[in-house]
Amino acid sequence: MEQAIQLSGALLILVAYIAGQRGWLRPDAVSYLVLNLVGATILAADAWWGRQWGFFLLEGVWAIISLSGLITTLRSLRRPSLP
Repeated sequence: MEQAIQLSGALLILVAYIAGQRGWLRPDAVSYLVLNLVGATILAADAWWGRQWGFFLLEGVWAIISLSGLITTLRSLRRPSLP
């Protein structure tokens, strides 16, 4: 079961990365950021429980940066654009 959890987190991040590299998703797209956030959060939680601190640091920071980007993108979508 643990391997399935790790693979799902990794696949979410890889799907976002591939989609970004192929031009299917922009790095500021909500779907891109959500894929990264969910994938990194899954892997960070798994690393925490496994006491893999280097991996936890990497994925925790990845999740924080993805969350920050998602918040920024969502805020910009709510603002009315000026003519």
